[in-house]
Amino acid sequence: MHPQIQLLLTCIDLEEKEQAQRYKLDQTHTLKALKAEGLALHPLIVTRKSFGYADYPEISFRLSFPPEANMFKDGAAVECFIAGEEPVKGLLISLDGKTGEFRLFAPDFPDWIEDDGVGLKLAPDTRTSSIMKKALNELENNKALYKLFEELHDNIPASPAPPPVKNIIPGFQNKDLNESQQLAVNAILQNENMVIVHGPPGTGKTTTLVEAIRQLTRNGEKVLVAAPSNAAVDHIAKGLIEQAVRIIRVGNTSKVNETIFLHTPEGKLANSKQQKEIKQLKIRAEEFRRMAMKYKRSFGKAEREQRNLLFREVKNIRAEIKKLQVYNEEKLFEDAEVIAGTPIGLYDAGIGHHRFQTLVMDEAGQCIEPLAWCLFPLAEKIVLAGDHWQLPPTVLSQEAARLGFNRSVLEVAIEYGKNVFLLNTQYRMRVAIAGFSSNYFYNNLLLTATHLRNTGVHLSFIDTAGSGFNEEHGPDGTSLQNEGELRIVQKLLATESLDPQKTAFISPYSGQVTAAKEILPKLLRSSTIDSFQGQEKENIIVSLVRSNDDGDIGFLKDYRRINVAVTRAKERLFVIGDSATIGADVFFNAFLAYAEKHGHYRTVWEFEL
Repeated sequence: MHPQIQLLLTCIDLEEKEQAQRYKLDQTHTLKALKAEGLALHPLIVTRKSFGYADYPEISFRLSFPPEANMFKDGAAVECFIAGEEPVKGLLISLDGKTGEFRLFAPDFPDWIEDDGVGLKLAPDTRTSSIMKKALNELENNKALYKLFEELHDNIPASPAPPPVKNIIPGFQNKDLNESQQLAVNAILQNENMVIVHGPPGTGKTTTLVEAIRQLTRNGEKVLVAAPSNAAVDHIAKGLIEQAVRIIRVGNTSKVNETIFLHTPEGKLANSKQQKEIKQLKIRAEEFRRMAMKYKRSFGKAEREQRNLLFREVKNIRAEIKKLQVYNEEKLFEDAEVIAGTPIGLYDAGIGHHRFQTLVMDEAGQCIEPLAWCLFPLAEKIVLAGDHWQLPPTVLSQEAARLGFNRSVLEVAIEYGKNVFLLNTQYRMRVAIAGFSSNYFYNNLLLTATHLRNTGVHLSFIDTAGSGFNEEHGPDGTSLQNEGELRIVQKLLATESLDPQKTAFISPYSGQVTAAKEILPKLLRSSTIDSFQGQEKENIIVSLVRSNDDGDIGFLKDYRRINVAVTRAKERLFVIGDSATIGADVFFNAFLAYAEKHGHYRTVWEFEL
């Protein structure tokens, strides 16, 4: 076995062990500690119960507080729990602010689901781990793919790819594409193996991919579209729907908007004869469930057996529903030009026997490598799109991260250095805001569209050095806060005429975001940087939080996180920090020098706090 495959398998095991350890709820890992680390949501207020996809119980809930929930990503493995009862496994459908929804893998809702004290915690995702292990173990059996794996990992020198001939396609549907976008589309159309579209912030990556996919389908290709998050899948699906591409969006579809729902299997089959059959089966399942629920918690052996028999019948009906759904979906999959979903959503859709000419993976910078190899066998050619200078995938095990497990498939491929096409013009930010990132991360290759090149103060750094605005641990004892920096934010909102609806407050520290939500206007979005990746606002205020005598900057050292933070604002960017703490770091020293030269360098003493 290839040593790198062996290494990835080891990392999957390490990550699994770390998850099992971190997500445990026992004497050492108290509920309070899990909540403080953002690994548990408690207490939940159940707002709705229904039987959703394939007749699984689905629960909508709200929280009485804004949660610390970076780790609660769509599709995450979860457990629903209450003290003194066996927890029930499930998956998170969505979490948006204080409201969310999850699905339980159980015949019915637990008796205690609406009692006080119900919570939701993350659980080890053993299923995804086993899918990834299977894909890696089978890799050597696929000659073409194994050759690609060896090329990416054995430093086989990449022969320089000839630049594609310009405008070789009969005509772009989108007449507004710039030259770098056109070159990327051409490269995708001429791709014979793997093409990488490197799209820094605001460079129109989705626009480019939509054009390329539309051209591929016009050439008769069947295309698979994947992205690690549901939000990213929906974003690209919307663009394809607007271009009248025949698309089926699979996976977690209960939260998609109306437009996309019409292009999901459920939406397509909504009023069909088959759907009526499924409805009948669901009614039968409901009757068996009602009969089973007559046997409440305290019952004898005979009642327990009766209840188990009834629930077994529910399980059989559920299997029948699934069989019907698969049968009905098969025709939809055959007719579709594009099938889109998250990697696990696509895997679950059972599309392995369909032939796809091209796989387009968006946000590939957020996808750990083994997950990508689960999808690569499904298509003849691969397109990876994203930006390896933004946030990497989340990995819990420090040992696995040390072994390189948090390197995304995009990073691995870009390092190999073949067929990489940079989208070089950004359309989001004023030139002063984009300039630092262009300089530091993109070798000054990131240009700004002409209409954004005007001068004016679009970037401000507010220095708190010497003010005594020190960082401190929040009430939960874990994440850091800086109350002084929040007072500056309040002052900025009052003096800079910032419309709260067009402004967002972001910080690397969840403790600071929790504190901000308490005191800043409700109309103003407050978010961690991680949760804000892929989004933008007119005005952005960034609070760096760190202020101490040791020059300790903690995970501000992950400069990619800061790159995300400083590239979200369209018009005005305010960064608040302590130059005495961050200035000794080479990266932040460069940022301070840039802010002084191209922006407005202010001190805390200008504000009457």
